[in-house]
Amino acid sequence: MEPNTANIMHDVLLSVTRTYPPMAPLIIDITPRERAAITKLGDMLALAFGGYENPAFIAELHLHAFQLLPERISRILSSFGTDFSASQYGAIVLRGLVNVDQDQLGPTPPSYKQLDNTKINRYGFICALLHGAVPSKPVQYYAQRRGGGLLHAIIPDEKMNFTQTGSGSRTDLFVHTEDAFLFNAADFLSFLFLRNEEQVPSSLYSIRSHGELSDALFEPIYKCPKDANYDADAARGEEVTTPVLYGNREHPFIRFDAAEQIYNEAAGQTPEAMAHLKHFWEEARQLIYNDFIPESGDLIFVNNHLCAHGRNAFVAGFRKENDRMVKCERRMMLRMMSKTSLIGIRGVTHADDPYLIMEEHYGSLFK
Repeated sequence: MEPNTANIMHDVLLSVTRTYPPMAPLIIDITPRERAAITKLGDMLALAFGGYENPAFIAELHLHAFQLLPERISRILSSFGTDFSASQYGAIVLRGLVNVDQDQLGPTPPSYKQLDNTKINRYGFICALLHGAVPSKPVQYYAQRRGGGLLHAIIPDEKMNFTQTGSGSRTDLFVHTEDAFLFNAADFLSFLFLRNEEQVPSSLYSIRSHGELSDALFEPIYKCPKDANYDADAARGEEVTTPVLYGNREHPFIRFDAAEQIYNEAAGQTPEAMAHLKHFWEEARQLIYNDFIPESGDLIFVNNHLCAHGRNAFVAGFRKENDRMVKCERRMMLRMMSKTSLIGIRGVTHADDPYLIMEEHYGSLFK
C-alpha cells in the first residue's frame, strides 16, 4: 500500500480536471512499490483460491479489491467507474502495472486454443481485482468463444491474419465498442499486455473527443451484424435497428463498429443510415488516439460505453530493428469484460450461471 495522501488526491483530481474535449486517455505511471505489490497479489490469491474463477473469490471480489489493491489505484478506478462527464475520455492506461515473468510464460502458442491457462492464472486475479474496484463483476459471453471463461488470451492466429478480430494481424482492426451487436455488451474492458515485441500501437477513440454531434445518430435506424468471429451466413444483418448514440443527450454513450456497420455489405443499412454512418466515421477517424505503444505489463482499462478500441496492422512475430525485420515472440494480450449489475442482465444470462451472458444478437438468446 502507498498511503501518500497528497499523491492520491493529485491523481484523483487530475482524472476529473481534464481539458475539454479530452483527446487522449489518462496515463497513470505505476510506481515500483505499487507494481511489486500488485504482482505479488496474483500469486498470493492463487495460493488462497486456486483459480480466478473460484466462486468464493468472485463473490467477495469488491471486498478483495478495496482491501488488497494499492489505495491510489482503487481510488482512480472507483472514480472512473462513475464519471461520464464531458471531460472523461473513457480509457485509462496503467503503465507498468505488473512484472511479467517471460521465462515462466514461455513461447507464445499458435493460438489461444493451445495456451496453457495455468501460465496466466496470476494475471487473471489481478485483472479481476481492477474490475472489482470500479466496482464491476467479471462476466463471460457465450458469443465469445462459447463462453470461454472470464479471461481471454488474444493471440495472433495465422489462420485469421486478415480478419477483423483480435486474432487478426495483417489489417488494421477498426475501432469498435465491444460486441456492438448486443444490447447487453460489457460495461468495462481491461487489456493486459504480456507481450508486444512487435511494437503495435493501440487505437482508442472516445465519443467525448467530439464537439457537436448530429441528432441523427440518436435515431434507432442503424443495423449491426454479428462480428467476423461468425461465418458469413450467421453474420448477416438482422432487422433490429438501434441508435449509435444513446443515454444522456448532452453526454451520450456510444454503440459503434465501423467494420460491421459500414464495411460489411451484409449489414443492409438503408441509404439514409449509411450516409449518417459515413459522415460520422469521417469525423471520428480524425480523432483516433494512436500514440500509445503498450509494453509488457501495461494495462488499458476502458469504459465500453464511452470509448472504442482497435489496433494497427502488424506482422506477427517480427519487430523492426535497425531497419530490418527480425523474429521475436508474438504478441499476447489478456482481455477481461465486466458488468456493473448482475441484476440488470439476469434476463439474458444462463439459468444456472448469472455471470454467463447468453445474448446472441440484440436481445435474442442462444438456444
